Amino acid sequence: MGTQARTPSRQARQAREAREARQARAEAQRRTRRRHRNLGVAGGVVIVALLAAIAFVLVDAAGGDDPPAPPAAQSTAAPAGATATGAIVTGTGPVTVTIYLDYLCPYCGRFERANSGDLERLVAAGTVRLELHPLAFLDRASQGTRYSTRTANAVATVADRSPAKVLAFNAALFEQQPAEGGPGLTDQRIAAIATGAGVPADVAASFTERRFERWVATSTDWAFQHGGVTGTPTVLVNGKVFEGDLYTAGPLAAAVAAAA
Repeated sequence: MGTQARTPSRQARQAREAREARQARAEAQRRTRRRHRNLGVAGGVVIVALLAAIAFVLVDAAGGDDPPAPPAAQSTAAPAGATATGAIVTGTGPVTVTIYLDYLCPYCGRFERANSGDLERLVAAGTVRLELHPLAFLDRASQGTRYSTRTANAVATVADRSPAKVLAFNAALFEQQPAEGGPGLTDQRIAAIATGAGVPADVAASFTERRFERWVATSTDWAFQHGGVTGTPTVLVNGKVFEGDLYTAGPLAAAVAAAA
């Protein structure tokens, strides 16, 4: 017979979340410093681009061969319908439920497995506007495979191209969540989970384009620097942090009913 795993105490969970939040804020600050260092380089890049454009015009006027096109810049686009603060929105109900999550976070997995059924029902009933914030601060816990970023990008891609399947894909990712500290799932496995949840095959195949990875990074930085997030899952009901039991079905649905 197997040994039943112990449920972490709230104090232990809060200590772990605080530690992870400090690490996430430090990483966000490092990214900001790197961006500031790159500002000086950016001016030089603009000048080089202008000179290249002039050279192209001169070569074209002289009837010579066209120079090779520069590689396309990585997209900074947000998925269709995303909010300015990095939320993927589904549902139009009067009660807003906001969830900050990381697809490698085991506590997020417990939360989703307990509450995803209620949330899907409340969205379908027109009671809830659900705002999902997919974060990527646990990339360091997937042995270099950047699992958090890859899954957040995949969910953003589904939100952009097949929004009706976001909740089903979100739930499926947590149902098959890999262990924190391991290598995570491969791109092929993530795509298979998506198609199993009803995402069209061509949409799942486009995950490897990584179109929304920069958006994921920016949204993660914002959440920890300006969004008041100190750990995941962080859940809000109409803008107020939900302080009830996150890991048992019922309390969150009751809070939504009270707010409605």
